[in-house]
Amino acid sequence: MMLAVYPGSFDPITNGHLDVALRAAKLFDGLVVSIYSGSTKANALFDPEERIQLARDAFAACGDANAKKIEVGSFSGLAVEHARAIGAGTIVRGLRAVSDFEYEFKYAHMNDHLAPDIEVVCLMTSSKHSFISSSFIREVASLGGSIEGLVPPNIVGAVHEQVARVRHVLPAHGMA
Repeated sequence: MMLAVYPGSFDPITNGHLDVALRAAKLFDGLVVSIYSGSTKANALFDPEERIQLARDAFAACGDANAKKIEVGSFSGLAVEHARAIGAGTIVRGLRAVSDFEYEFKYAHMNDHLAPDIEVVCLMTSSKHSFISSSFIREVASLGGSIEGLVPPNIVGAVHEQVARVRHVLPAHGMA
């Protein structure tokens, strides 16, 4: 069985993440979307357990047949060690723009140094999702903007509820 892993923080999971995961699921027998549960970012919106449940719900509700090939879990430590531990021979990464390419290029080479037996495959996000990032979602929501159409429907309410709870913690700078 060809198993791949798609690691990330997914805070929150976006339609861009779903796009990459569902297309990766077409290419492999199984895909594990693994949410990083190591040190939490200072501006994290959801804890790892919440992100796992939100991602599971998003895949369950997306209506794509390939979602049945996707499991959602968590990991800490190196992604290549996690891939090896679950029997995945491939790490999937998403590319939105040229700026992502430079980072992912270095990421792939570092992982090749650490684990030459684990391949890194980058999938370009569909153009309609290429501008979406979790950090933009958090910022737009914290400033009262609409995130509908940018994240799965189950994420919209969860993000707005969480932002209302932690509004005083998030930075109050504006987007252009």
